[in-house]
Amino acid sequence: MKQLSIFHAFFILIISLFFCAASDAGKPVDTTTLAPMLKKVLPAVVNVKAQVRITDFETLREIQKQRKLQPEMDNEERIPPTGVSVGSGVIIDANKGYVLTNAHVVNDAQSVTVTLADGRHFKAKIIGADKPSDVALLEVKAKNLTQIPIGDTSQLQVGDFVVAIGSPFGVLNQTVTSGIVSALGRNTLGIESFENFIQTDASINPGNSGGALVNMQGELIGINTAILSPDRGSIGIGFAIPINMAKSVVDQLIEYGNVKRGILGIGLQDITPELSSAFNTKVTEGAAVTQVLPDSPAQQAGLLPGDIITSISGIPIKNASEVVNTVGFLRVNSRIKIAILRGSKQLSLGVTLADPMKRKMMMAQHDPFLHGISLKNFSLLSPIHGNIQAVLVVSVEDGSNPWNSDLKPGDVITSANQHKIKNIEELRAVAAKSDKSLLLNVLRGPSAFFLVIGKEA
Repeated sequence: MKQLSIFHAFFILIISLFFCAASDAGKPVDTTTLAPMLKKVLPAVVNVKAQVRITDFETLREIQKQRKLQPEMDNEERIPPTGVSVGSGVIIDANKGYVLTNAHVVNDAQSVTVTLADGRHFKAKIIGADKPSDVALLEVKAKNLTQIPIGDTSQLQVGDFVVAIGSPFGVLNQTVTSGIVSALGRNTLGIESFENFIQTDASINPGNSGGALVNMQGELIGINTAILSPDRGSIGIGFAIPINMAKSVVDQLIEYGNVKRGILGIGLQDITPELSSAFNTKVTEGAAVTQVLPDSPAQQAGLLPGDIITSISGIPIKNASEVVNTVGFLRVNSRIKIAILRGSKQLSLGVTLADPMKRKMMMAQHDPFLHGISLKNFSLLSPIHGNIQAVLVVSVEDGSNPWNSDLKPGDVITSANQHKIKNIEELRAVAAKSDKSLLLNVLRGPSAFFLVIGKEA
């Protein structure tokens, strides 16, 4: 027994020495620090400063809040002609000098300066900026740049560890904060026109806009964009644009310098259990078509209110926002296949996206006097004007002929070309017969006056 115990002890000692040697040779990754990963990533994150033209007082206040380097001005007379917008950026192509950032960092910029992690400064050229997605691409002529590896946000999960890197307030360059992915697919926040945000609790502050959100492998998975906070400080609710979405914008900015989106021409609503039951279907995901605009690609393709969109070009659709985001990054004349559920029938419709400006011009040519306004039949017993049966102007689109002619929401149209009108149908009938102009008699509050809408207002 004694000899056996000595043998066992000797065997265990040999095995231990073997594993110790293997451990030293392999040098396993130290999971207690992010330093090795950050050493590779930090040189790709830059500071961005844009000299912008200030056109209003609110812009100045925003810049001052962002910078917090000087007291706020209290009257418009002290507004300087220019200001500095500060943010961050990420080098995504070292050979071409491409730097990805937010569009709102460089909006209305007269000049843009990029400061690298090593302290070098370079004037940057704006390749393109897309305000609806808040993505912009810059170019710097510099050598020895470091680019960041690009990740895949389709693989991202709630709970994944992430790191945010940027320049808070434009002065704390290369600041690193860490956290987790708090949520995915955040939308309807009203921050951007196209929203599919990554939510994170990694601290993001003013000046971080355009900076990097990276995973534990040091791959770029998002562009830090906004925070939800009552006082502009971080409370652990930050949002980043998924890199997969940003890449689709960047590709178009490189090729065309802009994102010329096609229009589908529908209104949408999420499918809820109540709607699914009311539609007498078992579908629990998708987007219900609530409206089809006249003379739109959707109408031409045969889409109808009540159709439920389940996929677009093979991409499953879970809600209305996914339709907006899927279609919103496709260019004019793109051809898509829309799978719909109509009653109990599965249908597939081919749609070619149209140019929204061309459609707008076509609609304006078809109805030059009333295009751009929303109308409602109206009746009122007024102590000033008596018994009124007329047409109420609900809204007026900026830049339209009625808007240029000073027609305003709340106006009541009582006659057109000196013909008394009682409803929208009568108003449109008179407008259709008009040639160069449309004469309206309008009630605005206690006053009444004539207003002329011309074709070339």
